[in-house]
Amino acid sequence: MALNKELLDKIVSVTSRAAFSCHKFLGKNDKINADKAATDTMRNEINKLEINGEVVIGEGELDEAPMLYIGEKLGSGGNLNIDIAVDPVEGTNFVAKNLPGALSVIAVAEKGNLFNAPETYMDKLAVSKKIPHEATDLDFSLEKNIKNLADSLNKDISDITACLLDRPRHAHIIEELKKMKVKMKLISDGDVSGALMVTDDKYNVDIFLGIGGGPEGVLAASAIDAYGCKFQGRFLFNNDKDISRAKKMGIKDLKKKYDLKEIIKGDSIFCATGITNGDLVKGVYVDDNKYITESLVTHKYSNMCKIVIREDTIKT
Repeated sequence: MALNKELLDKIVSVTSRAAFSCHKFLGKNDKINADKAATDTMRNEINKLEINGEVVIGEGELDEAPMLYIGEKLGSGGNLNIDIAVDPVEGTNFVAKNLPGALSVIAVAEKGNLFNAPETYMDKLAVSKKIPHEATDLDFSLEKNIKNLADSLNKDISDITACLLDRPRHAHIIEELKKMKVKMKLISDGDVSGALMVTDDKYNVDIFLGIGGGPEGVLAASAIDAYGCKFQGRFLFNNDKDISRAKKMGIKDLKKKYDLKEIIKGDSIFCATGITNGDLVKGVYVDDNKYITESLVTHKYSNMCKIVIREDTIKT
C-alpha cells in the first residue's frame, strides 16, 4: 500500500492538533511543557492511524525520551509500513517567548526509505532546483560555492542571500560572507525552516548552509524532497561516543557525503503546521470554540506542494 491522499490528510490533522495543544503555552516561558504537550498529542494522534509506523527521527533515544523515541512503534496496525520523522515543536524557544517561526513537523516514507541519523552534528547545504547539480558541493570552498551560485543565477555576489543558524560555530562563515558582501539571513533556530527557504523565490534565499543537528538534517532534507532541490549532508563527530553510536546504526564511512536521495528514498509526505506566525505559514488562530491552522504540505509522487488551512472545534 502506497502513501496516498488519505494518509496525507491524516498527517495534517496530527500536526494541526499537536500545534494547537502547545498553543496554550505561547509566551509562558515554559518550553519544556510546550514541547511535552505537542509530543503527547502527536503520539496519541499517530497511534490512531491504521499504520505500522516506526520512529526513525524523534525526541531522542529510548533512555532520553519517554515518547516518540527512536525505534518506537506507532499506529494501530494495517497494511502500510512506514518510517516516521518528527519534531513536535521546531522552535520551542519561539513558543516560550511568543516569537515567529515555531512549527510542528512530520515526515513519512515507506519502510526502510528514511535515513536513521545519529544524534550528532551535520554539515549541510541546500539550494534551489534551478541551480545545476554540479555548481555547489560541500567539498567546495565557501567562496567557490557562492561564486558558482551567483554565476548560475546571473546575479552579482552582493545580491546572493545565504541562510544559516546564528551560532558561534558559524563565526568564520559569517565573517567570510561579510567580506564577500553576501547578504545573510541569520536564524536562531530551525533547520527545516532554513532549508525550505530555498524552495521559492518569494523567500529571497539562495543557499542554506552550515552545521546543525543530524536528525534535523534528515527532516530538512525531507522538507525539500518534493521540490526537487539539492541537499547534501555530512555527519560531524565530536567524540568516540558519537562514533560508536554511528557505527551501531550501520554507518561505516564516517566521512561520507550524503545526497538527498540517500537520506530519503522513494515517495514521501511532509507536513509543517505553524504554531506561531512565520515566513512559511501562519500560526494557530483561536476563535471562540474553534481553532484554525495553516500547514505547508508536500507529497512527492503527486508533485504536490501547497498550503492547507484546517479548522477544528475545540474539545472541552
